[in-house]
Amino acid sequence: MNAPARRPLRAVPDEEDAPHRRLADAATAIGAPDVVLAFSRHGRRTVHHGGTATAPPVPRDLLRYETGSASKVYAGLLLAHLTCTGRLSGGEPAARCLDPRRAVGPDPVTLTHLITHTAGLPPLPADFYLRALPAWRTNPYARYSAAHVVAAFARHRPRHRPGTRWRYSNFGVAVLGHALAAALQTPWDTLLAEEVLRPLGLNGTALTATGPDTDALGHRPDGTPVPALDAGGFRAAGAVRATPDDLLTLLEAHLAPPPGAPLADALREVRRPVLRRGVGHRHVHTLTWFRHPTDHGPMYFHSGATLGQQTFLGFRPGTGTALAAVCTRRHHGRDPFVPTAYALLADAL
Repeated sequence: MNAPARRPLRAVPDEEDAPHRRLADAATAIGAPDVVLAFSRHGRRTVHHGGTATAPPVPRDLLRYETGSASKVYAGLLLAHLTCTGRLSGGEPAARCLDPRRAVGPDPVTLTHLITHTAGLPPLPADFYLRALPAWRTNPYARYSAAHVVAAFARHRPRHRPGTRWRYSNFGVAVLGHALAAALQTPWDTLLAEEVLRPLGLNGTALTATGPDTDALGHRPDGTPVPALDAGGFRAAGAVRATPDDLLTLLEAHLAPPPGAPLADALREVRRPVLRRGVGHRHVHTLTWFRHPTDHGPMYFHSGATLGQQTFLGFRPGTGTALAAVCTRRHHGRDPFVPTAYALLADAL
């Protein structure tokens, strides 16, 4: 993909501007080396970027950030687009996409099972940890190739019938990426670029880091820099890196896609609830998003993390609002990043 477009989201010189004050307060609460909070209300954008570290030579809001598991919203949107255009079916067995000669049983794992985390797959393949251990604190996924992912899927035998249990799985979405690439006979990076990124004008989005002029540097909790993520065979599950501008463009496209707009049918499809789970079925999921109720209609969101960066993406069609939040530090436990970003969007009217 092309390097990030060199344009700011919106300059806000007035520190008394209410949206800007809220973003600035949230950035302070997050307290990461680099923080960018990009907010949109009915197309009017406000951005705050700052952090505890010295500002990099390239403005923070122009760099690309690792989205981690938020990459899955791109994979789900691609599947919805391929389904809406009649090129694939969500009910297609993944094993058949990977190898048309392979026989499938009466209850196969389908493409929809993979993206909705109902395929019966564990979070990661059983042999992942042994391979990843030597690089656990630097780049564990880089040691597990696409061939390893596909082979692990062929070996796996679910304990429960696909579609009956929910279990979040990076493994499953990684398999989805390889299945779609095999079915369309197109490499994953090319497929995503041609079918999703280019039609939506996401020129500041890529799946590989190119250097400090384009990509933000992640940090451990103690401030130690972290190498850029190499997702290995898990590209569909976690390789996307994007500028805040592109992340907000993606979210705005979901708010009210007009007929005839790029990917309009798919953008509407990924807002439709497809799964309810938990006590009282209170946890609602679409093909790609977690969905929570609010007083002004549903809120859709997904977060993601790598070893040194975090992302939160969310939008609320009922209020015409969207938020893209990124930071270059990953904490565990009582990390304020996701709760702070979630509250920002949930409270926005």
